[in-house]
Amino acid sequence: MKMKKEWAILLTVLPMTFMTTLDSSIVNVALPTMSRELGTTMAGIEWVVTSYLITICATILLFGRLGDIIGKSKVFKIGIGVFTLGSLLCGLSNSLIMLILSRIIQAIGAGAAMATNQGIITETFPPTERGRALGMTGTAVALGTMVGPTLGGLIVSVAPWEYIFLINIPIGILVYIGVLKVLSFKKVNEKVPFDIKGTILFMLSIIMLFTSINFGQSLGYTNPIIMGAFVLSLVLLFIFIKIEQKIVGPMLDINIFKNKLFSLSIFCGFTSFVSIGAINIILPFYYQDVLKLTPSAAGLMMTVSPIILAIVAPISGHLSDKLGSEKISCIGLSILTIGIFSLTIFNQYTSLIIVAIFVGLVSLGSGIFQSPNNSLIMSTVDKTKLGIAGSVNGLVRNLGTTTGIALSTSILYSRMSSKIGYKVSGYVEGRADIFIYAMRFVFAGIGCICLIGAILTLIRVVNKRSKTLN
Repeated sequence: MKMKKEWAILLTVLPMTFMTTLDSSIVNVALPTMSRELGTTMAGIEWVVTSYLITICATILLFGRLGDIIGKSKVFKIGIGVFTLGSLLCGLSNSLIMLILSRIIQAIGAGAAMATNQGIITETFPPTERGRALGMTGTAVALGTMVGPTLGGLIVSVAPWEYIFLINIPIGILVYIGVLKVLSFKKVNEKVPFDIKGTILFMLSIIMLFTSINFGQSLGYTNPIIMGAFVLSLVLLFIFIKIEQKIVGPMLDINIFKNKLFSLSIFCGFTSFVSIGAINIILPFYYQDVLKLTPSAAGLMMTVSPIILAIVAPISGHLSDKLGSEKISCIGLSILTIGIFSLTIFNQYTSLIIVAIFVGLVSLGSGIFQSPNNSLIMSTVDKTKLGIAGSVNGLVRNLGTTTGIALSTSILYSRMSSKIGYKVSGYVEGRADIFIYAMRFVFAGIGCICLIGAILTLIRVVNKRSKTLN
């Protein structure tokens, strides 16, 4: 009976995990249509995506801390309700301002759910099965991120854009009912002070950081306003860390980073999501502009990754329960690194079979790595800090993806501009060679970032083995 309840909780958490990550990318394909119908510019409509990501990152640590104080199940339940309400408001929006405000409400709910889902699963499952359960959560995250553009394109082709948001409502209601039935809502009697000062400082820092990263792509990272916002975000983050080290009941317990296993696992997770963000933004251009695939064929090629991830991640989680998370995560990150470097051979004549094999190799590495790495992150902290550990993991995932997108596009266009002799900010028709030249720099660059993580994990495994032998 206990086993049944554990899996019932997992099956309740997974749909919400999928939907919250899905909504970060599902609108991308629909932006031109939404821009026309709402009578706004592309620069304006991009706030529909940006506001969602910034709000999640600004609030996720807050909800992680609240989960540890008032109960993760309670915060998760509230998150579902707010996300579903925000989705309804998005679907009813008839102006850009209303849509952006609705997206912020939706993102607040998503942040609450993302901050607590891994903590709920870690509390629910015993260590011998935790890897497999977290592996399925990782699969839901990966599928939500990667399926978004394809599903969004399909919905917009057969229905008004509002249905991109309205499809969340029946799922949200069903998950909410499921949560009431299977999750336990314990009363927390201990009074813990809430860190208002730290919360405000962190939110301001994250808003400044993500705004500078996102707008730096269009305005240029040397723009004085962008540089000023970036520096200010770092100053605020520094003040935040100093305050968190001194106060009682901080929003973020800095001491969790003193655990080397936790810190290294977080860093390696960041490198993997930098690569995922970069690959997801570069490959659609390569498929459509260089290989001249139709949008539907490009969408079909993009499904290679989620299919492999969906198969591999749960198996990897199961193996990590049996063989140990550190070895499996090291193997996964190593395969991911090799896969990324292999993408540098792509050109305009590469066959689709070769492309699918090498992209599949990247997905195989990512699928093997994510589950045990999540398990390592969540198993290194005390039960009272599971909420904040899960929210840090979620924050790093979003930060890594956003950094990967910004870094890859910056390298791509700067290398293209250097090669062609004038500034470009898009594909130059008839010059596939220029794009491929720059694309190789992107894949080599993010491959080096992943290589650092792979080397560090290998050193960790070797050191642990030598200690065991001694």
